[in-house]
Amino acid sequence: MMEKTKSTEQTVKDIIVKIVHCSEDDLTTQTTWEDLDADSLDLLQMLVALEDTFSIEISDDDAETLTNFGDMVEYIKRRQAS
Repeated sequence: MMEKTKSTEQTVKDIIVKIVHCSEDDLTTQTTWEDLDADSLDLLQMLVALEDTFSIEISDDDAETLTNFGDMVEYIKRRQAS
């Protein structure tokens, strides 16, 4: 489960930094996966890690709409609220 002290955004950021090997400074709401040179395996690992961390399921259709860091964070926040 997610640590309560960390924000959703920070938790998502930590996962992406670990998988894509980028700097936290590289991640803004507009940062796309292409900007980070993330390949399909990186994206799959990110989705699995996010599903495990936040105890949610991300459908393939939803995953295709998550094209940047900001989209990913907002999606997770919406799923947590529902």
